[in-house]
This record gives sequence, structure tokens and C-alpha cells, in this order.
Amino acid sequence: MNRKAILYIAVPAIVIAGAASFHRGKRNNELDHQATVKSEGTVPVTLVPVQERSFRPAVAFTGTLLAVNRAELKAEVTGRVTRVAVQEGDTVAAGALLGAQDEDDYQLGVQAAEAQAAQARAQALQAQRDNDRSVALLEKRSITRQAAQQAETAYNATRAAAQAAESNLGMARLRLKKARLVAPFAGQVARRAVQPGEMLNPGQVAFEVVDNRKLEVRADLPTEAMAQVKVGQRATFRAIGLDRLVEGRVAQVSPSLSQDGRTLRVRVEVPNPDGALKGGLFVEGVILGEGETKSPALPATLLKAQDRDAEIYIVEQEVARRRKVVLGTEQDGFRPVSGLAVGAQVVDSGKDLVGEGTRLRVISGAAPTSANGGPAAGGK
Repeated sequence: MNRKAILYIAVPAIVIAGAASFHRGKRNNELDHQATVKSEGTVPVTLVPVQERSFRPAVAFTGTLLAVNRAELKAEVTGRVTRVAVQEGDTVAAGALLGAQDEDDYQLGVQAAEAQAAQARAQALQAQRDNDRSVALLEKRSITRQAAQQAETAYNATRAAAQAAESNLGMARLRLKKARLVAPFAGQVARRAVQPGEMLNPGQVAFEVVDNRKLEVRADLPTEAMAQVKVGQRATFRAIGLDRLVEGRVAQVSPSLSQDGRTLRVRVEVPNPDGALKGGLFVEGVILGEGETKSPALPATLLKAQDRDAEIYIVEQEVARRRKVVLGTEQDGFRPVSGLAVGAQVVDSGKDLVGEGTRLRVISGAAPTSANGGPAAGGK
């Protein structure tokens, strides 16, 4: 067996052996940790106290983020695409050229119409001079009335022809303008649906431009929210991929209910000057009403459940006790909890190793409290 063949066999074997050794070591460390916990009889945890916080009445909503200014640019004339000036993702200014159809042909049409209009104007000007001269000669009786009328008729005809030529020139310029697809506002190219050489027909989408500096969420609320939701109210929401709470304002409340009478359409505007948010994100949030009520609360990051119920562990005499709580909607990073007293100590880090009756060892955070709310013996 040659050296190259030996390497082909040996290298994979070494990699497999190394991986197996790594996972074996990781498992041994986990078993050692569990053995230590079992021998000591305690689980190290950190605690978070239940706080009293103010919450406003809230109406939940779901929806999709969309740019307030967004436009699909469609062809208005038939023609072959001769130029594409942008790529998807490019930032464009208002009026910037995105693409063009048969631009040279339409430009030649404009030039021909300009020449025809110039010729018609010159003929009309000469006819006007002839008519003015005939009027003066008629007053001196130097020409017949019939000759004067012929001059006037010729002038009116050339003037009409000049007006028709100007109209044709305007149409040619309009066709050239329609053959050039330009950005209607400053933003980004979200979609480019054409390539040079393709034929475009009227109504066919060529580009999509969006301005993500101001977004909106259109949400359908239950009719019960009709008396609570007003223009100008604050709204907060979260979206997948974002680690922060986003804020917006109710910009519009529909003046009527949906056709089935079951939902109310509202529009929430969301400033996005840094462009961190993108159109198309699905969001879940709340519209905050007027007035405030105080309630026990916990950080939203501690409560993983997205529905109304959750299970947590509190500390009583250094022992974990399971509690089922009812959760409210998140506001400013906290969620109201029903079923816990203010000051109760809730297990945070280490909760995955805790069960009913587990003895706990607090390694950091607030001190545990006893069942009556006072400090527990031995708490830190």
C-alpha cells in the first residue's frame, strides 16, 4: 500500500477519533456536574424578584411590516428593454433612471416631431405675415376681398397645423418619458424583474422600489377594541430576528368595520431611520390604551412562554416550589403575572435542573424569601 493510500485512510480515522473523544469528554463533564449536584444535594441558581410595575390596558395585534412608500413600476408602452441601470438592493434617489425600453427609437421619434413642429411654426408665422399684409392692402383697396379671405384661410390652416405638430411633439416626448422607468421616490430597489433584451408590454412589472425609512403594520382588531383604540396611541411589538422591543404609533383607525362586521382595521406607523427593520417581517405586539394599573411583573426574557400560561419555580426556605402563573402581554420588557406576590424570588439561571422540592443554592441575584415574604434563612 503506497503512502498516499495510507493518508486517505488515516486522516478520516483521526478526525472520527477526535470527534468521539470530544463528545465523550463533554458527556463526562456533564455527568460529573450531575454527580456533584447529587452529592451536594443542591442546585446552584440565580434569582429574580417579582416586581410591582405599572401597565396600561393593551390590545394585542399581529401583522406584517410593510413600507409606507412602496411602488411597483410597470411598463406603460410596448418595447424591448435596452438598458437596466440598477441591481436589487441599490439605493436610488427620486427620479433616478432604473431602466429604459427602445430608448433610441423613441428619442428619434422626438427629434422627428421637433423638426415637424419647427416647420409648422415657420409656415404659420409666414402665413400670419401674409395675412397681415393682405389686411393692410385691403384697407387701401389694393387687393380684392377674395384675395384677403384666401390669405386669412391659409393663416388659420397653418396655425392649426402648427398646433397639431406641437401636440404630436408632446405625445412623442410622453412616449419617451414612459419608455424610461424612474424611481418615484428615494428608496431601495426591492425587486428587478427584467433583463436587457426582454420585451415589456403595458402593465408588466419591471421594478419594485421601497422606502424602508417609514414602515407600517396593518392589523385587524376585534370589534371589542373599537372603544379602546385611538389615533396617536403607542404600540410596541417584537419580530423574529430582533432582540429589542420596537415602538410605533397608531396612525389611522378605519371609520367602519369590515364587511362581516367582526374586525376593525388599524394602521400603525413605525419610524425606521436606521433601516434595521425590513418589510415583510411578521410581528406580534400590543396597542397601549389610556390609564395605568399596577401588577406583579417579571422580565419578559425570563418567561419563555408566548401564550397565557407558564410554569415557574419560586424559592421557599431554600427549596424550589413549582407555580403556575397567568401572563399578560409584554410592555417595556416586562410581563404582568397573576398568581405571584410582589417580592417572591423566581429561579432564573439553573431552572432547567430544578424540579419540585429541589434544594437550591443561590450563587448570585436577590436573596430568596420565605413563604411569608421575609428573608429565608441562609439566603444571600
